[in-house]
Amino acid sequence: MSYADQVFVKMCRDILENGTSTEGELVRPRWADGEKAYTIKRFGVVSRYDLSKEFPALTLRRTAIKSCTDEMLWIWQKKSSNVHDLSSGIWDAWADESGSIGKAYGYQMGVKHRYKEGLMDQVDRVIYDLRHQPFSRRIMTNLYVHADLHEMHLYPCAYSMTFNVTQDREDGGLTLNAILNQRSQDILTANNWNVCQYAVLLHMLAQVCGMRAGELVHVIADAHIYDRHIPLVRELIEREQHPAPRFWLNPDITDFYQFTADDVRLLDYVTGPQIKDIPVAI
Repeated sequence: MSYADQVFVKMCRDILENGTSTEGELVRPRWADGEKAYTIKRFGVVSRYDLSKEFPALTLRRTAIKSCTDEMLWIWQKKSSNVHDLSSGIWDAWADESGSIGKAYGYQMGVKHRYKEGLMDQVDRVIYDLRHQPFSRRIMTNLYVHADLHEMHLYPCAYSMTFNVTQDREDGGLTLNAILNQRSQDILTANNWNVCQYAVLLHMLAQVCGMRAGELVHVIADAHIYDRHIPLVRELIEREQHPAPRFWLNPDITDFYQFTADDVRLLDYVTGPQIKDIPVAI
């Protein structure tokens, strides 16, 4: 059965059985009807996925691999913070009349700074370092820029990636590993979405830098299930689990900026039914 399913089920049961309720607290999120959106939460949830063994897509329900890849590329490749550059409407609730979500996500990725080869942004610096000094312990990105928080329509949730390269002692091959740091996560709507999109990113960067994809470690400071999601989660984690899908990434792409969502596929992907009309707290 899918390892991602096992991780997800264990995490959800732990939150439901051992988590802390925020009911009665002064909370920011609201439901569409104006009611306060309370959660059950766990602090410091850490999950590890070995991408050399299988791709971490849930089979309990389908994760839309092209849509989550499109959002990841919107941030990491297009370096955009305008929803008009995104194929889905998932960010529309936070966009202004021009489509902007402020100085968040892709905007921060595109900010230029001085580095060895002149002016670079965070993505170009990661790729440069992976190719030229792969064993550096300083290869990372950060979207949580305090000076710009007041101009972000939503503070970054998944805010940092730290990359680390290991070398095989037998064949000398390099393996790319990464840690995804997240300050907060709505487990039902976003957990496997984020896991899949950063697994795709790791595969893409490994391919264009001549490496293998290794471990993705996901660290969530505040892992929570919203009150109105609890019955949905309880039903979801009792579903039948299936084997993990096979991951395909277009092997002809050697330039990160040439990837599109069509260069990613999940093969033999058998899943349970999708959950429709999930309420989203804003």
